[in-house]
Amino acid sequence: MSMDNSVIIVGGGHNGLVAAGYLARAGLNVQVLERRDLVGGAAVTEEWFPGVHISTCSYMCHALQKKVIDDLELRKYGFLVHTMDPGRIHLFPDGQSVRFWHDAEKCAEEIRKISRHDADAWPKWVGFWNRAMRVLSEYYLTPPPSLGELMDRFRAEKEEELLHSLLTVPLKDLIERFFESPLIRAMVCAGGGDQGDITAPGSALSTAFFKFAGFRMDKENYGIVRGGMGAITQSMARSAEAHGATIRTDAEVKRILTENGRVTGVELINGEILTSSIVVSNADPKRTYGKLLDSTDLDDAFVDDIMGLETRAASIKLHCALKELPDVSKYLGSSFDPKDIALMTICPSVEYYQDSWEDARNGRVSRSPLIQAQVPTVYDSTVAQPGQHVLSMWVTYEPPHLKDGSWADARQEAGEQLIDVFAHYVPNIRDAIVDWKLLTPEDMESRIGLTDGNIRHLDMTPQQVLNRRPLPGWSDYRTPIDGLYLCGSGTHPGGEVTGAPGHNAAEVILNELGTA
Repeated sequence: MSMDNSVIIVGGGHNGLVAAGYLARAGLNVQVLERRDLVGGAAVTEEWFPGVHISTCSYMCHALQKKVIDDLELRKYGFLVHTMDPGRIHLFPDGQSVRFWHDAEKCAEEIRKISRHDADAWPKWVGFWNRAMRVLSEYYLTPPPSLGELMDRFRAEKEEELLHSLLTVPLKDLIERFFESPLIRAMVCAGGGDQGDITAPGSALSTAFFKFAGFRMDKENYGIVRGGMGAITQSMARSAEAHGATIRTDAEVKRILTENGRVTGVELINGEILTSSIVVSNADPKRTYGKLLDSTDLDDAFVDDIMGLETRAASIKLHCALKELPDVSKYLGSSFDPKDIALMTICPSVEYYQDSWEDARNGRVSRSPLIQAQVPTVYDSTVAQPGQHVLSMWVTYEPPHLKDGSWADARQEAGEQLIDVFAHYVPNIRDAIVDWKLLTPEDMESRIGLTDGNIRHLDMTPQQVLNRRPLPGWSDYRTPIDGLYLCGSGTHPGGEVTGAPGHNAAEVILNELGTA
């Protein structure tokens, strides 16, 4: 590799900013190019209503790696978390609920109100995942292992049977092995992630990637970020700039330039040419390979494989300004602690969960929306006017594109449906809403640049994790173009606001330059 010390990073999402922070600290001349007028990608805070600022897509800090926080000194540059405990509350239609405390025994006592058997099973469930995470988390801030390497590692820990369960047992079956109550089974499904078909072999492995994102995270970094999720990326940007990186907004990259199989720079949409022998793309793999590179740069079979990657697990998000708190008194009594409802989840049954996935994969607006509803203002009053609250609902699964019609046509009806569903649990919600807006998968693609509105760039399915992400042979952040790297969520270890892909890509680049 050339020792040219200039680096261009395409896209100012959180992983691009993390990569910029590490590369700038190593003395490289780093320039981040962001097509929007603000950096942050899917981790931004925007004013959706007058005086009301909402985290546009990602909505809580639960997986940002402590090493990244410490290495980039994010607290020095404004990162502050209001720690949450309980982490969430799951609401059932009949007035029962379970609060998820960080303490497993305390959480088990909540479950005991519904099922004594499942309360006793809860510590065993937590133990199962902790055993898996103890091994898997070793590979979080490194390039991914091969399946053979992973098997050897689990064998060395005498955990071969555990790995076998992750690789072969459907998540639904695994849940049924531990729990007997239909309510608790539903609750556990809702907290698993967006692995898709929970009856598919290997869906437990997909779930593991959502769990081990936060396995080694200190509780002090788990919760609601002061100022919304954009405060994370703003602190990353300030950290990178303090060490010499340049960040340009309103600088959309039209194409990545190459010559004789190696990268030479980029061309902006305004025709400006920027040269560099190292380009790092924070765009998703489909956008990087399918839109930013010329078709003659890559083998047709390679491009076909990339474009065939699954991006079916889309989501929608409802933003609401409220004049009063959601009323959950039927669950927690009239004097409930508002902080208990910072995050509410809704999934009344396993069948409901499966119906949601089936609707999405068949191109229909989900009739069984899986809701994660957040009220950040119970911790952070800075994002709304005095007396107001913020409510946001993140909903999986939804189709990237509708089979009949467009999301633009379905937007109003889909938003009203969400409010109706939520009103079954929180009866005052319609009266409490001052205004609302719905962000659809098509909005996420056009606004943020996420292909098919996929928040994790690619689905977190068994065939798209570890050293198969994004493709076998290309999981180490390198690409078939010499000097071009990927650093986004379409690489190992995948989605969530973790900083891990950006960290790992920077490490690979620095190792190749001999400056690590």
